Amino acid sequence: MMGELIARNLLHRPLRTLIGAMGIAVEVTLVVIIVGLTSGLLTETAKRIEGIGADIMLQPSNASYLLALGGAPMPIKIGDKLAEMKYVQSVAPMLFQFNTSGVEIVYGIDPESFRAVSGGFVFLQGHDLEGPDDILVDDIAAKVKKIHAGETYRIFEHDWHVAGIVEHGKGSRLFVPLTTLQELVGARDKASVFFLKCTRPEHTEDVMEKMHHDFSGYTVRPLKDLMSMYTSTNIPGLQSFINAMILLAVTIGLLVIFLTMYTTVIERTKDIGVLKSLGANHWFVIRALLSESAALCVLGIGAGIGLSYLVRAGFIWKFPTLTILITSGWVLRAAGIALLGALFGASYPAWLASRKDPVEALSYD
Repeated sequence: MMGELIARNLLHRPLRTLIGAMGIAVEVTLVVIIVGLTSGLLTETAKRIEGIGADIMLQPSNASYLLALGGAPMPIKIGDKLAEMKYVQSVAPMLFQFNTSGVEIVYGIDPESFRAVSGGFVFLQGHDLEGPDDILVDDIAAKVKKIHAGETYRIFEHDWHVAGIVEHGKGSRLFVPLTTLQELVGARDKASVFFLKCTRPEHTEDVMEKMHHDFSGYTVRPLKDLMSMYTSTNIPGLQSFINAMILLAVTIGLLVIFLTMYTTVIERTKDIGVLKSLGANHWFVIRALLSESAALCVLGIGAGIGLSYLVRAGFIWKFPTLTILITSGWVLRAAGIALLGALFGASYPAWLASRKDPVEALSYD
């Protein structure tokens, strides 16, 4: 009986039901997409840095594990001392420069040392860096920017010759000669980070211990722990932003449910009077309205999950460099948040309906 009553009530005003469900859907989509976007970008960035293939990285003392916030560059001669250490197979110095026009980090590399640490690029077009004005672009950035090998690409007020298109996953999406970038940004004989490849992975701890002793004023990090560092809780202000967006989404869902159920109670005043005159107590009325809001919420959650995947597909189609990670854990969490918000939003209208006097309700016009 209860199920039939809920179904009939939802179908009685299909437009209102649709609007209520879409409000919940927007709530779920906001939570899933905001969290998916932040976690996806962090995870993808960490994977690309790990894709370099190094075991350890040496940074300045004030450097963040976010390589874009690397602090003041270090003397490149440090690389020679690192290369002389026991169990160190190869060292690759790199200089990072933020490209504001493309919102990306450009890596200045020495092709030979980078190849020794990473194993080299997989070329889809063209060849490796040879001239001082050469640039390598990964396949995703090349697709977005519509760049092909042999063309000219301008960044940092400098014209670069696109030497090759490489497979993504080796740190940056743009690579230029280290010495050229040093001259352009005024960091001659400087490096933002040194990536080290050990002779064997099990020697990593020994090398790090030696580095801590010999380079006590610098930051030494193992790359195997990088993925665990790239989380929203470790990024200043990011978790607060996510929480604010979730609160906004919950507020939207709560208001939609509250208004939907409040207008439902006003509209069905006589129906409530009939139910009470037939012996329905106030708990029955409350349960009926809360069950109806829960059913409406379930419809909205289903629509929200579908809308989340649709929005992700649209973002990726328009911005292929974006990564939106939708996980089952956050889908369930968003659904739980929406359901609790819906029940909370419907609690006052349900209580209001249960308090109505049957005689007054039947005479309501």
